[in-house]
Amino acid sequence: MPMAIKGRRATYEERVSACEALENGIPADKIAAVLKVSRSSLFEWQRAYRAQGAEALRTKKTRGPRSRLDDGQMSQLFRLVAGNDPRQLSFGLALWTRGMVQELIFRQFGVRLSLVSVGSILGKLGMSPQRPLYRAYERDPEKVAEWKERTFPQIQARAKKEGAAIFFADEASVRTSYHAGTTWAPVGKTPVVSGAGSTRSISMISAISPRGEMHFRVHDSGIRQEEFLDFARMLVADTDRPVFLIMDNSQVHRAIILRTCAEQSNGMLTLFFLPPYSPDLNPDEWVWKNVKHDNLGRASVRTVGELAEFASAALARLKEMPDKLRSFFRDPALSYIQA
Repeated sequence: MPMAIKGRRATYEERVSACEALENGIPADKIAAVLKVSRSSLFEWQRAYRAQGAEALRTKKTRGPRSRLDDGQMSQLFRLVAGNDPRQLSFGLALWTRGMVQELIFRQFGVRLSLVSVGSILGKLGMSPQRPLYRAYERDPEKVAEWKERTFPQIQARAKKEGAAIFFADEASVRTSYHAGTTWAPVGKTPVVSGAGSTRSISMISAISPRGEMHFRVHDSGIRQEEFLDFARMLVADTDRPVFLIMDNSQVHRAIILRTCAEQSNGMLTLFFLPPYSPDLNPDEWVWKNVKHDNLGRASVRTVGELAEFASAALARLKEMPDKLRSFFRDPALSYIQA
């Protein structure tokens, strides 16, 4: 008799045909040889077929291992993971891993699960691995809420009443050694791009408005109080209406010479300050993402002069793209500006 192939799994249709053949008197040896299955399998199918019909021959899907956490424990686990920094629960790291959740489950419920099972449970809870946003621990949520719900709406209303333009300003620096982005190359051969060996930096200032207006300057040194004061004066001179200038709380922005200039401007320059440690509330941060990451990081400059030229060109191009500048304000964190 031909040997059956070990592990051969017949299809539902094959099982039904085999049973019908047996019922019609075809020898089991011949059927087993054609299907390459054992005689014992044929007779097992025949018994099921006679007892319950063809539906009994369907392959039943095997169930995966059941979660060893009940509904209440699953809900508690969700609250623990979604509602806590791991460090609050005496873990050494700030980002949840499956291994840490595995340990948390054992601590809380005395249940030891595999990493695969932990991942499955997290999926059932509607969780997925994500890149987090980082915020300074000194940030005050109440001050952020007050800015969004009260302070900025008051600034908007006042600007509308006085016919003023609202600008958000910020500074950034970039080094000649800054790199970002990828390039195409043959698989297995890491590309090499030449760039500056020494490290020097330039500084940039920009201010943008919800209307898509932008002003900027590039400096080959750090931004001091005097440079920012000159920029603020230039901004007022180039704008045909009063300027409401919103910035973070850096020493440069709170310098006495800048405040004095605003006080003596006859209402042409008014200063406002974002809540501390809240860069996400400033749309000008998107300018630096565009200029640094999307442009300068891909340039691989060789000298600080070349870096300054690239930066000026990138800022000038952006200045001519009001639609793109307005798109920066559509970031979810900046929805308070559109309210």
